[in-house]
Amino acid sequence: MTALTLSTAGAATLRADALVVGVAKGAKGPVVAPGAEAVDKAFDGKLASVLDTLGATGAEGEVTKLPAPSGLKAPVVLAVGLGAVPEKDEAYDAESLRRAAGAAARALNGSKKAAFALPVEAAEDAEAIAEGALLGAYSFTAYQGGDKDAKDSKNGASQAGGSGAKQPLGEVALLGAKPRDKAHKAAAERAIALTEEINRARDLINTPPNDLFPESFAAVATAVGKEHGIKVQVLDEKALVKGGFGGILGVGQGSAHGPRLVKLAYTHPKAEKTLALVGKGITYDSGGISLKPAGHNETMKCDMSGAAAVFAAVVTAARLGLRVNVTGWLALAENMPSGTATRPGDVLRMYSGKTVEVLNTDAEGRLVLADALWKASEEKPDAIVDVATLTGAMVLALGHRTFGIMSNDDAFRTSIHEIAEEVGEQSWPMPLPAELRKGMDSPTADIANMGERMGGGLVAGLFLQEFVGEGITWAHLDIAGPAFHEGAPFGYTPKGGTGSAVRTLVKLAERTAAGDLG
Repeated sequence: MTALTLSTAGAATLRADALVVGVAKGAKGPVVAPGAEAVDKAFDGKLASVLDTLGATGAEGEVTKLPAPSGLKAPVVLAVGLGAVPEKDEAYDAESLRRAAGAAARALNGSKKAAFALPVEAAEDAEAIAEGALLGAYSFTAYQGGDKDAKDSKNGASQAGGSGAKQPLGEVALLGAKPRDKAHKAAAERAIALTEEINRARDLINTPPNDLFPESFAAVATAVGKEHGIKVQVLDEKALVKGGFGGILGVGQGSAHGPRLVKLAYTHPKAEKTLALVGKGITYDSGGISLKPAGHNETMKCDMSGAAAVFAAVVTAARLGLRVNVTGWLALAENMPSGTATRPGDVLRMYSGKTVEVLNTDAEGRLVLADALWKASEEKPDAIVDVATLTGAMVLALGHRTFGIMSNDDAFRTSIHEIAEEVGEQSWPMPLPAELRKGMDSPTADIANMGERMGGGLVAGLFLQEFVGEGITWAHLDIAGPAFHEGAPFGYTPKGGTGSAVRTLVKLAERTAAGDLG
């Protein structure tokens, strides 16, 4: 785990493997950003000119490494692009700092220590840089290294710490921050808690499905919950049958790994509001009898990203001691074809009592969420937010970096959208058109799990809305696009699991605790 320190040392005097400075894209070439004055002086005021000669422009995420001149203790200077120079009297925005710090940290994998001399005008800037660096330094190496002695005795999967892989940056020393200042110290502590839990979520998403299945996910949640004073309840197959959770059972009945419903309850003695978070946790999605074709199932270990996000958000809320009750519901199942699997045409009786005709077993996420939503509704929270890699239709609509937001309350949807944009998560509000509901009418059951093909992401949202308790404010985040990144890393976003929606959920909990959401 990458360490974070707030340092009062000067950029020229701190000993580190590399010194990170910011460079912006100016009208006539690269412009050295605030924080790098001592470094520029060591280059005789010609750092921008040197970078320009090397072809650097200051474009966002651009990384240029230089040998350090005499006068600097660090042997390497890494200049990272911040994008366009801000307008007069404006500062660099938090997301630009976050992405630049992430790109720099990624480029320094294998180094023990790096000093970050990026622009810091306030505690918020320090927090953004810390977040970006700690997220950018992430790498998943648990299955690399070829350590014969570290193989799991049951399934042969390597559990080594990746001794043969390049390890992440060991320490981030943040210059320009004020370690004795209350706001700066709080910003650093928040960044550490948040990024550690996002990276834990990424680890879960990246873990192969032969090692992460409902029972093992529930075991992780139980252990971590105990560590942070969170009350954890796990419903196994017997409890799910007794409780009548037909949706979760129906999805999981084809797998050798039985389903689970996990409840994580963080409570604060002075809380006035309760927020319920519900996460889709399909630890592997083959599509079931409606089998996915080759080319569409290789990354389906990521179909539990919603549950990972909810888990991370609840733990972060507990670590930060937020003055709000946060309950997380992880609806965990593995969707597999077998002789015991649910068939297209089967009818399931859900926990709510409603019956659902299953027309497509690959539309399974809404089935497990439906049971969890109704269970969460029974506790009458002030609001419910579900998070799920739910539909390919949402990816077609919004692309791979933006999640969709649907809600039964326009003001709540707007608030979540604004929060997501504030914390640097791309999102977009989506409607719930009433006319699409008719497409889910079933001649056999109360509702079908499929409707019109066009607008499929909205149809899924309408299905979920049927299982939200009356009078409860609810929102649905479809993170199918940004949850798992298959392209080259960028900024602080790695290849693989991203931890999408965690920052939005945590900020929502903070706003709820502060009474800012009514």
